[in-house]
Amino acid sequence: MSSPSPLLEIRQLRASYGEAEVLHGIDLSVAPGEFVCMIGANTAGKSTVLRSISRLVPKSSGSMRFGTADLTRLAAHEIPALGIAHVPEGRQVFPDMTVEENLLLGAFTARNAGDLPARIEEVLSLFPRLRERFGQLAGTLSGGEQQMVAVGRALMLRPTLLLLDEPSHGLAPKVVEEMHAAFKTIHSRGTSILLVEQNVELALGVATRGYVLEAGVVTLEGTAAELHADPAVITAYLGL
Repeated sequence: MSSPSPLLEIRQLRASYGEAEVLHGIDLSVAPGEFVCMIGANTAGKSTVLRSISRLVPKSSGSMRFGTADLTRLAAHEIPALGIAHVPEGRQVFPDMTVEENLLLGAFTARNAGDLPARIEEVLSLFPRLRERFGQLAGTLSGGEQQMVAVGRALMLRPTLLLLDEPSHGLAPKVVEEMHAAFKTIHSRGTSILLVEQNVELALGVATRGYVLEAGVVTLEGTAAELHADPAVITAYLGL
């Protein structure tokens, strides 16, 4: 039986900031309904892959397809309408807007839809703490609550593919556990996820498959179990 066509397929992706090339020919794919992680050191280029998909990198080349869409021909503002939602590193909520207003911005491309209350309820059910903070300015929330807002804002799009960039960075261990439990729930509901995460143990605990990036190159790929057992991953990232 043949494998399903990839939802996201990247071939020979090169990306640069100015004259400095960060990605040197990346191949990566995400199948429909798959949970894929990218692990590697801080300067490996993981975030640049996500930013390239969202068309936020000034200079890139190679092939990037999402379903039948050629991402390389699109501008950043056209990406959400395809069903791709990006939760950037550092949360980037709108601090002077309420939780409700931040969430509604996530549904901007669906602003005329009649189901916005239902979308909000889905987010509040996933993150009950936001129900208590619904009318509060996002800038007054804790770091963990702001991350919930950032993820919830992305979910308002009801994305087919969710891009998560370092969602556990700077958060308390208990909040990190809550966030990753939420990611499992989101995935179980049928959303494909591409996760960038420095916490390798956590990433391989939630993802089904993964890639290891080093200095802008994919050096390893395999199932999460295979990567967790790989001697190179154990030595470099798991400290075992």
